[in-house]
Order: sequence, then C-alpha cells, then structure tokens
Amino acid sequence: RSQGFATEEIPGGCFCCRFNSLVEAARTLTASARPDVFIAEPVGSCTDLVATVTYPLRRLYGDDFRIAPLSVLVDPIRARRILGLEKGGSFSEKVLYIYRKQLEEADLIVVSKRDLLDAPRLAELVQALERAYPKASVLSVSARTGDQLEPWFVRLTGNEQARQATMAVDYDVYADGEALLGWLNATVAAEATTEFDGNALLQRLATEIQSRLATRGAEVAHLKMTLSPDQGLGDIAVVNLVRNDFVPELSLRLEHPVRRAQVIVNLRAECPPDFLRQAVEQALAAAPAQFPNLTMRLEHAEQFQPGRPTPTHRDQVAI
Repeated sequence: RSQGFATEEIPGGCFCCRFNSLVEAARTLTASARPDVFIAEPVGSCTDLVATVTYPLRRLYGDDFRIAPLSVLVDPIRARRILGLEKGGSFSEKVLYIYRKQLEEADLIVVSKRDLLDAPRLAELVQALERAYPKASVLSVSARTGDQLEPWFVRLTGNEQARQATMAVDYDVYADGEALLGWLNATVAAEATTEFDGNALLQRLATEIQSRLATRGAEVAHLKMTLSPDQGLGDIAVVNLVRNDFVPELSLRLEHPVRRAQVIVNLRAECPPDFLRQAVEQALAAAPAQFPNLTMRLEHAEQFQPGRPTPTHRDQVAI
C-alpha cells in the first residue's frame, strides 16, 4: 500500500479457513482498481493451499480466475539447515512437518536471497531441493539485486497451475505444529518532544526483542514491524527478522525524522504466546533509552496460539 498498490487484508486466519473473505477481497479490488493480476500471500505457517484454495477457486469461480503456479519461497540459510546441509537453529519436528508440506505442494520452489550464498552452496541447496521435491521446479532469485526475477515472473504469468492429486495432510500433526508457534500482534504509540530517527528506532526495538527471544531459545519464524509517521505522505519504515541469528534488516526506510508515529508489531516464534508479550514489553521499556525524550506506549496487544485449521473447502482430486 505504501508503494501505491491497491491492497486488501484477510484478517482472522489463513486463506483456507477464510476462503469466502478471500473471494470478497478479490471482488472489492476488482471493483476499485480493476487489476490484471492478484498477488495473494498466505500466512507463513499455512499449507494445503492447493486443495483448500486453488482447486475450490477453479471449481467455483473458474470463469473469473486463472490460477498461476503456486510459489513457495524459502530462506536459503534456513533451508540448508532443515535439509541437513549445515548446522544451526531450527524448529521442532511438528513445525517442520508444515514446512515440508509447503515444499511438497509447491509448483515453484523459489530460493530467495540467493545473494546470501556463494555459488557452490547455492548449487548444493538447489540440487538438494530438486532431489527432495522432484515435482517442483526450483528457482533462485535475489530481490535485492533483481537477479533472476524475470524468469520467475515469466513462469507465473505464462502458465496455469497444473492439476495434480490432492496432497495427503495429517491435520492432527498440522494443528499441533501450528499451536507450537506463538503469535503476537501489537500496536505501539511512539512520541518524543524532539524529532527522532524512526529507522533507527525500529532496528533497536527489533534487536531488543531478538535478544530476549534468544534467552528463551525461541526460534523466530518471523518478526515484522512497521513505523508510520503521524504526518507525511504515507511513507513507512519496515524491519524484518527471519531467523534468530540474522540481523534485523530494514526493507523500507523513512527519508525524514519523525516526532510521533505508530509501530505495528507482528511476531511469530516457537514458544508460549505469553513469553512473546513479555519480550515485547521489556523491549519497549529498553529501546527508548538511546532516543532523547522518547516514550513508547503499548496501545493494543493480542497473543495467542492459532486454532486447529478448519478449511472452508477441501477438494479431493485424484489423477
């Protein structure tokens, strides 16, 4: 939205459990913006999207939508660890069940951030993914440099998703894996008597949260935060953390200092939700120390474990 694109949010669950909301969002965007392409990003711990989303879309609304191949993006370092190519932090087995099922149903496995690996390690990862998931095409891209993005886009826009047999999913294990990932959503008000660097504040806050999660051994699935100035032209700062041992990184920056702003926190990690709340509250108390006359006030927070996935539809397809 900050880049000028029309967007809709599907709150309260993944596409599979909020299928009707997904269709309604598409209708709203069609009426308001008349786009040629929808880019739909489900929550990161969702799987079984082919049976619960793309097949029902084609069955019920086949005249309205042409379904592109399903892309599953993988962080290269995390993927190497999960595939046993190198050591490092990882999730418990039931969470990894979801991760592997996501890769199993992918039409395109896209290794993102290929710039983080040298050529031999990248080639080793691509070959390991091809062996483990032979149905998928494995690509590697770098959004930072633009390297190899065009071949991916050509595959998305030039092909429709091929029909295949419905993937077997143990919904008991799936539900257990989801429940191990604590979620926290929060809104924070930041205000100072003098202007402060919103970019630096986001990075400081992310680092404070990261250090507290590390003391608990909580494996981070993602930490995403935005900072929106009270005044301005819609510019925002965005920080991301995708692994415990990664540096919180700004993907969007503010050009000017701010005096008042709203911070939105979206955190998911393998640990009890109450600990996520505690980590964020402690970080909010510690982060302003480096910014004169800055106060941060927690306006809203909700922490929870996701409930059992209950898809609106699940099409059983046999090939």
